[in-house]
Amino acid sequence: MASSAMIVDMCLRVVIVDDHARFRAQATELLKLERFSVVGDAATGSSGIELSRRLAPDVVLLDVGLPDANGFDLVPAMHATGAAVVLTSSRASRDYGRRIQDSGAEGFISKAELSGEAIRSLLR
Repeated sequence: MASSAMIVDMCLRVVIVDDHARFRAQATELLKLERFSVVGDAATGSSGIELSRRLAPDVVLLDVGLPDANGFDLVPAMHATGAAVVLTSSRASRDYGRRIQDSGAEGFISKAELSGEAIRSLLR
């Protein structure tokens, strides 16, 4: 995995793993406007892991609630692809308590607060 300081300043390659197609489309457009390169997206945890292995993104935006898996449990598999992992949810971080920190993810961003700056700040 690239060091956090190094990847913050370059055009980050992102894979979005979320079961809501509308969110994936909106997040893709938002991140493209903020100089990110969205290289792929997936609707399930298993397809997200496979896609991340194939595409080797810098960052995976990983939904906490997927139809086939719990996002918290997928963090180690995503890290194994070399990606930094940012968990997302429509719920607030306080709803998850220590689970975010215990997952090993670089951080958490609620879907309503998603921005390029929010992602970059977690990777600093």
